[in-house]
Amino acid sequence: MELRHLKYFLAVAEELNFTKASEKLFISQPPLSRQIAELENELQAKLFIRNNKKVELTEAGKYFKEETTVLFQNLERISAKTKKIAENVSGEFRIAYISSIYSSIISDLIKHLKAQFPYVNFKLFEISTTKQIDALEQGKIEMGIIRSPIQSPKIKSDLWFKDGFSLVYNKKNIQIKSEKEITDLKDETFVFFNKDYAPHYHEVLLELCAFYGFTPKIIHEANNINSIVQLVKNGLGISIVPSNIAKNNSDPEIGFIELKKVNLFTNVSLITSKDDYSEITQSAVAFLLLQKR
Repeated sequence: MELRHLKYFLAVAEELNFTKASEKLFISQPPLSRQIAELENELQAKLFIRNNKKVELTEAGKYFKEETTVLFQNLERISAKTKKIAENVSGEFRIAYISSIYSSIISDLIKHLKAQFPYVNFKLFEISTTKQIDALEQGKIEMGIIRSPIQSPKIKSDLWFKDGFSLVYNKKNIQIKSEKEITDLKDETFVFFNKDYAPHYHEVLLELCAFYGFTPKIIHEANNINSIVQLVKNGLGISIVPSNIAKNNSDPEIGFIELKKVNLFTNVSLITSKDDYSEITQSAVAFLLLQKR
């Protein structure tokens, strides 16, 4: 049995018409009929019922069509995977990350990978968690850095680090010295992530405020952590941000107070496809897992 026999069979099985199938395959009808007959002889099974009016699949033919279709889908997947492995030498590798991850770490990652794979074109995208998951499932990125839980049978997730939370405020507008005074800020305006953009993170921030006994007055919303910090710096409100941001911000106009009393954290995870075993992916994940946060 050769691959062409299977291709010819699928064409006839899909068209249920030998004339149309031969046109689709760019061969004449007699050779197509011979190929199908050879396949039936080898299988010792009749695959089609043929008469002057129509062509139908037998029960054996229906089963063979289902299995052959799966076989060709697997061949396509194998071909695509083989191509991707080859591209580790001179292809493209796309990495997505959330805005709350310190950019210098991403830069260090690219330098590390570029040294190992000098002919690979690395591309970076700042994308929300939900969009990263969709992009990875659709093969539009090779790796993502996300915040929040993930449930997808197609994705492998490695916990990078657990991140706490810190209050961020403008030192000129707010006078606060400790976590104990946070309840005094209940009448202040807050800057939060947009609920539609980061629903899980938005809910976590509401939980944090509830822990300190108030519901935040959310006046401004943004889709980028740097925009939120900038709005706070401009005096448009206060906010709660991941402690990772506080550790990497030295702006003298901005103050941070870590929220230690509440036992609430977010997981920052590295996500890749479960079917991706490429050397470049393994190197990227290993490098970040070794970085102490």
